[in-house]
Amino acid sequence: MKKVNIGGVPEHFNLAWYLTLKNGEYKAEGINLRWHDYHGGTGAMCKGLRSGDIDIAVILTEGIIKDIIDGNPSKIVQTFVETPLIWGIHVAEDSKFKTTADIKGTRAAISRYGSGSHLMAYINAKNNDWNLDKDLKFEVIRNLDGAVDGLTNGDADYFMWEKFTTKPLVDDGIFRRIDNCPSPWPCFVIAVREEFIENNEDDLKTILDIINQTTSEFKSIPRIDKTIANRYEQELEDVQEWLSLTEWSQEVIDKKTIKNVQEQLFDLNIIPRKADYSELIHKI
Repeated sequence: MKKVNIGGVPEHFNLAWYLTLKNGEYKAEGINLRWHDYHGGTGAMCKGLRSGDIDIAVILTEGIIKDIIDGNPSKIVQTFVETPLIWGIHVAEDSKFKTTADIKGTRAAISRYGSGSHLMAYINAKNNDWNLDKDLKFEVIRNLDGAVDGLTNGDADYFMWEKFTTKPLVDDGIFRRIDNCPSPWPCFVIAVREEFIENNEDDLKTILDIINQTTSEFKSIPRIDKTIANRYEQELEDVQEWLSLTEWSQEVIDKKTIKNVQEQLFDLNIIPRKADYSELIHKI
């Protein structure tokens, strides 16, 4: 049986992977797909792809595009979530900061450099006409638990993370969300190491066929809202709102979207150049 390692964040976006694994759908096709939670997010997954710890990553679009341009030997094979990610901008509950204008020039907590929390801080700065050299400062906190400690202890001032994932922390009075910042592109893609694509394209196609069948029917799964609320300890009404806003994809990311992402990252000096579509994408 072919062993394949896949990584992703342990969040509700990836429940479809858990369901297909629980149902034994990959094993039925002779594939031993092993899921690995990456609490450190995109930056940690980029490192995992580079090292070969994982073959496949369900990863933020902007993060993997940056890392492929920086030399990660991987390719994007399709979009996973079509809709933007809604990043909440959070401060500690007792923080003096009340608005986005208040956090200009303060310290952003980021999981690591090259992560979504790092790159989206630039997008937020651009949206608010900040000076990218003077008004952005960063503190590396590794993951969500690190952000809780960092903001609570005053080691950092604000933290950007997917708003529904952090909603329980807001409800519990640990974080206070002062604004939202949607990503200006589809949020998650599936990226695969080039070596794996070259040697296992049939297995990869089988994996994508299975997950795409499930995501295409995801919202019609009976009591899926209650399943998500229980598994991820979220309020049912929050899950229902998230489901209403979220659309999965079964398609290859198009040239227009890739161009848009690169133009914005290039303008923000996050990437040194814009790559050809074929350098970033592999069509199965």
